[in-house]
Amino acid sequence: MILLNILSAGAAQAAVQNVIADFKRDTGNDVRAAFGAAGAMKARALEGTKGNEGAPVDVIVLTDVMIDELIASGFAAPGRFDLGKVGTGVAVRSGVAKPDVSSAEALRATLRAGSVIAFPDPAIATAGKIVMACLEKLGIPGELKDRLKFFPNGNAAMNWLAVSGDHRAIGITQNSEILPIAGVTYVAPLPDEFQAKATYSAACTSACMVNTAQAPAAQDFVSRLTSRAARPMLAASGYEF
Repeated sequence: MILLNILSAGAAQAAVQNVIADFKRDTGNDVRAAFGAAGAMKARALEGTKGNEGAPVDVIVLTDVMIDELIASGFAAPGRFDLGKVGTGVAVRSGVAKPDVSSAEALRATLRAGSVIAFPDPAIATAGKIVMACLEKLGIPGELKDRLKFFPNGNAAMNWLAVSGDHRAIGITQNSEILPIAGVTYVAPLPDEFQAKATYSAACTSACMVNTAQAPAAQDFVSRLTSRAARPMLAASGYEF
């Protein structure tokens, strides 16, 4: 039995977990995956941190720009495989009426009315940087400073929102970190002027590709995740093509 170790951006967590279930069933192999903000996962890789149970990382899923950087550095093997693009959206707790976020003016009013704005930490997360840029364009980061609540990734932010008990709390993160989470409702995408859609991609690591036991399994996993057959599953998770 092969044990694959995967590092993945939180924006791909639902998709990766779906593929893990099928991969394990079909192959009899095992998978251990760690999820987090894209920047944190990249840093973990480049710092030489090992994967689960001390094994080297075999597959990494990050933004296309980060994967290209890891290929250039020699950490990832040549060959980037794209999952698709992900936009950023707004969420509220399930059962709460959807606020209006259809324009800059409406979004500004909705955020001002929110008790908490929950989103990924902009220091490490792609979505967090997008949210902070949005607040800057709206001219309200200072006004909302005490209501901004940072999380390690969008998945963590949405899980907090789901159980927060606060009907005035607002969540903002990438669509693929909203749609799969029970207990939250997807409101709508951010208006176009605040969008910065990120493409997420997968690659095998160079260390994996020189391991004759690991390489075929890793390539199989990446193929399952990024193939055309995976698109319905990816679309349901919030990806665009």
